[in-house]
Amino acid sequence: MMVNVTARNGIHTDDQSGSTDIDDLLNPLDIITALFLCSDGFLQQEMALKMSMCQFSVPLLLPNCDTKQCTLMLWAMRDIVKKYRPHSLSESKGFIEDRIVLSELPMISFVRLGECSLSKSEILNKLLSNSQQYHDTFVHRNMECGDSPRRISSGLTEISWYLPGGNTNIDVFSQPVAVANLRGDIALFKTQYSFLCQTSAAVFVFFDHLDSDCSLLINQHHKAQIFLVGNGESSNEDLRSVANKMGLSNSNIITKTKQRNDADFVQTLRKTVRDVVENSKMKMKIEQMVDIAHELGILVDEDSPECQTAKKNAEAITAEIQDILKYKEDQLPRQGEIWKELTCLEKEEFRLRNLGSENIEDYRSELQIQKKELRIKQNSYDTSTAMTCFINAISNPGTERFYFLKWMQMNLDNLSCIKLSKLREKYKEKCKYSENKEEIKEIDKQISNSSLGTEHFFREMGQIYEASLSLPQTDPSRQQLQHLPKLCAELLLDGFPLELVDGDASNIPLRWVSDVLSELSDLVSPNRKILVVTVLGVQNTGKSTLLNTMFGVQFAVSSGRCTRGAFMSFIKINEDFKKVLDCDFMVIIDTEGLKSPELAQLDNSHEHDNELATLVVGLSDVTIVNIAMENSAEMKDILQTVVHAFLRMKEVGKKPKCLFVHRNVSDVSAHEKNSRDRKLLLEQLNEMTQAAAKMEKKEENKSFTDVMEYSPDTGNWYIPGLWNGNPPMAPVSAGYSEAVYELKKNIIQLLRNCESSANEILEFKEWMTSLWNAVKHENFIFSFRNSLVADAYMRLCTEFNKWEWEFKKEMHTWVTNAETRISNFGTVAAKSESSDMREFLTCLKSEASIKLSTWETKLLENLTQYFRQTGRHVYLVEGYKKEFSNSAKSLQKEMERSVINQLTAAAEIAQEMTETDKIKENHIKEIENAVWGLINDCWKKDVQMEETELENEFHKMWSEMLKKLSCSEEQAIQIFTSISSYLRENLKHTGDVSDELLEKELGDCGSVPFRYTAETQSRKVRHEVSNIQDYIVAVQKLADSIIDVCTQFVSEKVKRKKNYSDIYIQEILHITDENLQNNRDVQTDTEFEVSLKQHICGFAAREFKKVHEEKDPYTCLMKNKEKFCDDFKTVFNKEDLCQKKAEEFTNQCLKPAVEDFVSHSLGTNIIDEMRTCEQFSTRNSFQYSVLLDLLSKDEPENYLSYICSYKDYVKTWILNKILEHFSTVSTVFKFEDQHLQSCIRSINDAINKAKTEKSDDLKTFVEDIQKELGDKLVISRDALGAFMFLNNADKQQFADWLTVSVNDLEEDLRKEFKTLNFEMKLQRLHVQPQNELFNKLIGCGKQCPFCKASCDAEVHTEHSVSLHRPQGLGRYTWNVTNKLVTDICSSSVISDHCFRCSATNGQWHSYKDYKEIYPDWKIPPDGSLEASDYWKYVMAKYNKDFAREYKAKPADIPETWNYITKEQAEKSLKESFNIK
Repeated sequence: MMVNVTARNGIHTDDQSGSTDIDDLLNPLDIITALFLCSDGFLQQEMALKMSMCQFSVPLLLPNCDTKQCTLMLWAMRDIVKKYRPHSLSESKGFIEDRIVLSELPMISFVRLGECSLSKSEILNKLLSNSQQYHDTFVHRNMECGDSPRRISSGLTEISWYLPGGNTNIDVFSQPVAVANLRGDIALFKTQYSFLCQTSAAVFVFFDHLDSDCSLLINQHHKAQIFLVGNGESSNEDLRSVANKMGLSNSNIITKTKQRNDADFVQTLRKTVRDVVENSKMKMKIEQMVDIAHELGILVDEDSPECQTAKKNAEAITAEIQDILKYKEDQLPRQGEIWKELTCLEKEEFRLRNLGSENIEDYRSELQIQKKELRIKQNSYDTSTAMTCFINAISNPGTERFYFLKWMQMNLDNLSCIKLSKLREKYKEKCKYSENKEEIKEIDKQISNSSLGTEHFFREMGQIYEASLSLPQTDPSRQQLQHLPKLCAELLLDGFPLELVDGDASNIPLRWVSDVLSELSDLVSPNRKILVVTVLGVQNTGKSTLLNTMFGVQFAVSSGRCTRGAFMSFIKINEDFKKVLDCDFMVIIDTEGLKSPELAQLDNSHEHDNELATLVVGLSDVTIVNIAMENSAEMKDILQTVVHAFLRMKEVGKKPKCLFVHRNVSDVSAHEKNSRDRKLLLEQLNEMTQAAAKMEKKEENKSFTDVMEYSPDTGNWYIPGLWNGNPPMAPVSAGYSEAVYELKKNIIQLLRNCESSANEILEFKEWMTSLWNAVKHENFIFSFRNSLVADAYMRLCTEFNKWEWEFKKEMHTWVTNAETRISNFGTVAAKSESSDMREFLTCLKSEASIKLSTWETKLLENLTQYFRQTGRHVYLVEGYKKEFSNSAKSLQKEMERSVINQLTAAAEIAQEMTETDKIKENHIKEIENAVWGLINDCWKKDVQMEETELENEFHKMWSEMLKKLSCSEEQAIQIFTSISSYLRENLKHTGDVSDELLEKELGDCGSVPFRYTAETQSRKVRHEVSNIQDYIVAVQKLADSIIDVCTQFVSEKVKRKKNYSDIYIQEILHITDENLQNNRDVQTDTEFEVSLKQHICGFAAREFKKVHEEKDPYTCLMKNKEKFCDDFKTVFNKEDLCQKKAEEFTNQCLKPAVEDFVSHSLGTNIIDEMRTCEQFSTRNSFQYSVLLDLLSKDEPENYLSYICSYKDYVKTWILNKILEHFSTVSTVFKFEDQHLQSCIRSINDAINKAKTEKSDDLKTFVEDIQKELGDKLVISRDALGAFMFLNNADKQQFADWLTVSVNDLEEDLRKEFKTLNFEMKLQRLHVQPQNELFNKLIGCGKQCPFCKASCDAEVHTEHSVSLHRPQGLGRYTWNVTNKLVTDICSSSVISDHCFRCSATNGQWHSYKDYKEIYPDWKIPPDGSLEASDYWKYVMAKYNKDFAREYKAKPADIPETWNYITKEQAEKSLKESFNIK
């Protein structure tokens, strides 16, 4: 099947003994006979075609040794088409191309009677071969295995043809002639002999001995001339007797004597045959031999019912064809001009070339209406008779439809072949000599119109189906056609090619092809994978032949019809190869030739070539580029197109392999000799790469190896010409088939080593759709969007987010523990060996640095491992690897800064609190001494004192003590001073201006809402800004967002009762500066910066002052007054303190510590839980969920809130989702209980351990407990001091009661956790889940400069939005009318329209060059035209609401927007965010 001319050599049985006995060797004729007997009609046809190409004889009459019957192999030879030039056409250079079974030729038959010492077949080979080109057409005894005994092939009649090439010096015969050869003695095969006698012009009978009364020869009824060929051993008398009886003259007797050499003998034979051919009127088509075969009882392979029914069905269609053009207009009306118009409209929708000054969305709406009208026109045609017959015929089961399609193909080829051949010759002539483009264009059109193949019927079928989809789903016409894609999928699975690109319209019927592939996916088992091989090259370079030879596919190769567009075939891969290639099917794509420079004068030819090349390269795993080094102009043109395609693929993440195949290079040293050419090729490729990179604006690609892996030594293959000699009698070159076989092995090796994993069929469909949609845009790279890439990117984001959160979570746990250790530093609970806080802090920072560095390494290793995977299309997102690596490094730096700040702040606060705590301890000690003195005094009185008396005595003592103690409230002015100092330092860069502005007292700032007005603008800003009102809104929005972030930061610290630290104000100023820096597109002046920072710092100072006041020693002392009084009364009355103190220690010291621990830990648990919800897994899913929720509520107020106050809306939405989630599940209690049990276990362990220590008093016992809990819980020093006040409880009894109290504490807290409102729990948390999720999911917060949609890119260096919206929703209006704008920026960026704003200083600027103004933004066109349907639906529905809110006039809504349904809006949302 690989067209190997050595295929008949060396065939023998599989004998393990190693014996070379002749009986073990198989005669090639037996093998051929066996193969034909065991094959179905289609394989027989394929074998006959390939044998004919190799100039092997093919079976004419095939014997069956079991039934003793033979079969006329008419069907097997049906597909053989021969092209030749009889001498009568030599002058005109014309040629004849015909199907061989339909050619009316004289047939010369060669038979044997009895034994014959001459090798009839060898003589025949010599007869047919010229002096320069000998070929073994027929197997003979002197060939390898040719002398092995025949077992089943006796009676085989073979046929071959001699066809002249029009050269009198080379041609053996001037006219075409068929040559038949009967194997075996005619005495044994009389039927075959009779058949030959009645169908041949002449029969040559070879013999050694002739019997004088040979009845077989004498009595045979025949039309043929009989020639007797002897070797001189037979007696002359017998020979004369037979000759006389047969009426033969001397010229009919040819004798080979011993004195006569083979050359003379062959020359005589050749002259005799030539005379017969030139003079005989006995010419017969093989097709006409059927009647004779039937008369003789010979079977005909075409007589099967399936074949005959199929023939009848095909002829019912093709018999009606007289004028191809008229037939196509009548019977196939939906293609042609309508389909071409639809194609133009589709591409114009994407490219907007003829937009002019018209509104984009109105223009698109008009185009959609025109498309709809064309679809209506298509639907107005009834299904033609021909199409009805065609669809019915391919719906037939079994082999009947295969026969039908083959009949159709052959009949149609026969019809169009002659006309097309003439037109192509004319086309070539015009291209060479004519400069008249119109003439060439006209002939090209005629070629297209005169071509008619099965692909046109399938094309019509596709258009019938696509047009039906524009009908309502319930329409019977639509429902009746739903089975068509499945029909085509079944044929694709059976090996029939499917037209992928319609070469006439230069378009893919996307819905048709997609649905066929979907059906194909359903027909095979799920998740079947495919690999794709494609060929590209110039016209008429044997691309189809190359693929057919390599893979056994059946792309059309008849010379009259070149491939137009692109076709694909599916090949099922054998089980043993599936594991090697890790795929189930191979898809082979054949393409039309890329036009050479002389043909490029036709309109849009380069554009068409680029589109086709981009598509097929994009679909391929391996692309074969067919080139010819001898034509450098042609090669340059091809390379430019191909390199362009590869560059585009590299930029979108696809990495196809490439092989350059140099055709017609046969020298054995070609590879060495062509090293210079390969160097030249690489130079050409580099040159083309630079040119393509410049066009695509990707100029970082300097050489071809930047675009793809390519080695000049391994990436080039040299293939000799197909024919070994001069056609038509040249066989296929053995070098060709061997070189193709080696190429195939290399391709399979490339596929094995592919970094990319094989696609599933549906993924291939998605990829094809995305590629073609991007191809329709002028800027492919800019426009490409693909769900497979999006899926791969989302998976990477999901994994990276998981690793990032694990990192953050572990660092949060570590920091919490570190803060606990810092808080306990200097107390008995501290476990640090260091006694100096600074030394301890340095140690912690070093520990943090190691941990952070370890995590950074882990993140980078995870990334590396992720990209080493071969599955899940990881290779598609390799371009993002650097971004994610940088993100991991940035995260480490960000976390390091945050951790160091937290540690430093904790240490500062701890040190500050140490001084305060000492004061508090001294106060308590002095008051305790005074109380003991009071108790002793009262005891001495030895009188019973009432409770009121005791309280009066205590209050009297308390007042006296307060006068003695230095309890004046600490001046909070230090906080204001410190903050003012840092603020001045921060604003140094602004110069003297800020000094004037900072005269305002910080205490007066931030008490009222911040407002930016026209009065506060500087003159400079007023001069530079074109629209003052819009500018004020933008600046106020910026200020509000910064204030919100800073307020949140302060609130978190205040809520956790954190004392003021200088680190906090540094962090606040850093947040402000960072936000101002990130929003440089909003012009601000020094006055704004100073005012904003003053406002924020003033607010922060007041809030921290409140916390400071709460922790003041005086305040704390006053809080404990009543408690101390109670303790005084208890001790005075000599009541047992053990139970009371145990309960007090539990409730005042342990309970807050446990609650604090749970609050520290619970936030991360809630985030963990929420991250399991799909809507919080990635930014993409989050945005989709928010917009879907808006759609489901369908209220204008929500949309306005979302658009105008995006961050507030989203933050509230997240909080509501958290509340909603945890209101229905008991997960949060489970988390609380886990942490509670962990704490209680630790406390009980600490109590039990403290019991075993030899502590002398209660104080030591409590300190032992503290030590054990030092790494986990922070026991308040204030609470502990108050607990130890007047505490003289018995240690042992206290310990027992404490155990009871702790158990009670566990139950009490469990009840509290169960009953406490979840919203209240959220407020207590140290890590606020809604804030953490918001910060992660909101992204960078940048808004599209045109439509104000927020950036939703994950890890990114360029901002992007998945779903842009009409600019009117971002408050844009038309200057003249004040109407809201309907243009969508993803459409504007491909138009010739302009914009102006403050960033352009009020100057008009082209949308296409928006990156000059907004270099950080990437705004690609919509992946499909329906992507923006969501916002179109919203704007059309709430047009008046938006206009009212924005104080503008309602937009002029394009007509088609009003027809968008809610379902379509939801579908577009899914498509935009790639939700399955």
